[in-house]
Amino acid sequence: MRYAMLILPSANRVYAESSVELTAAELEIFGAAVLGDELTDVATERIGGVPYVTFDSAALDERAVGFLANLSSIYALFAVENGGLLRPMPLRPLDRFDDDLITIPKYSGKTNEQFTKLLLNATLMGSAFADRMLDRRFSVLDPLAGRGTTLNQAMMYGFDALGVDRDQKDYEAYSTFIQRWLKEKRIKHRTEQGPVRRNHKVVGRRLQITLAADKADYRAGDTQRIDMVNSDTTRTLEFWKAGSVDLVVADAPYGVQHGSRTQETGLTRSPIELLRAAAPVWAGALRRGGALGLSWNTHVADRDAAAEVLAGAGLEVLDSAPHRRLAHRVDQAIRRDVLIARKPG
Repeated sequence: MRYAMLILPSANRVYAESSVELTAAELEIFGAAVLGDELTDVATERIGGVPYVTFDSAALDERAVGFLANLSSIYALFAVENGGLLRPMPLRPLDRFDDDLITIPKYSGKTNEQFTKLLLNATLMGSAFADRMLDRRFSVLDPLAGRGTTLNQAMMYGFDALGVDRDQKDYEAYSTFIQRWLKEKRIKHRTEQGPVRRNHKVVGRRLQITLAADKADYRAGDTQRIDMVNSDTTRTLEFWKAGSVDLVVADAPYGVQHGSRTQETGLTRSPIELLRAAAPVWAGALRRGGALGLSWNTHVADRDAAAEVLAGAGLEVLDSAPHRRLAHRVDQAIRRDVLIARKPG
């Protein structure tokens, strides 16, 4: 049977130009990971002058549609009936909260929300736990969290959102936003925050929030957590146990407006130095079967060099044709690529 997926419009013009091809690649990644390779003849086409991603499959059951409902740029899904008529299929994404959690924050250098969701999805599909996407609470670590775009997307899915960032202003901006948002939405939660000390020295600041989208869930202890630390990413294992995180999702600084910084080398345009210092730490945080997703600017770092660093950290890079098609243009100075790697076991 033929299906047609209507693509969600993007406020970012450049990303909108790439989103159809990116969704086709993302769809193939989902197909290989959780749909048993039953999707065939994936294509991009225009129907009535509007861009769609189309594909063939045996009749999609409720669980298959449940996976597809969470694609980063899906707006609607149709079964193509005889004569070319489009029959809409109900979509029930994982989203637990209002979408203004994702859309309200606006700041220079913010990663496009649809791409953040794509990166999280591709990382989850690269893990050994991909088939549990609809019924498991994953723990997601963003080791370059900035102002929390990835944390908010993980929170939308009902996952635990962990983050670390060395920039105090970004930490404070995220802390202020998320606490205000939870209060205004009247979401039941509990907050703890303050300095973190090791050997009588302050090594960072930490915001920890326990919450639930439903008050009954909160009372029953069925909660999710936000855990944000203001410290250097290479100190990640000082805040979370080794082997305790399901997914690591990192959008590296692009070396244009923002460089990469490590304790040893200071500021540099290339994210490779950051990766060399941090990838073993990030890999150490992952549980066996967990996955790491990395995006970066290929104008300042070669794909093969980045893959070599991840492999050197003990991770298995996934290098299928759909994974390679996730590369796309952001602007004149940035061409963004994606690597997904799994921790063996």
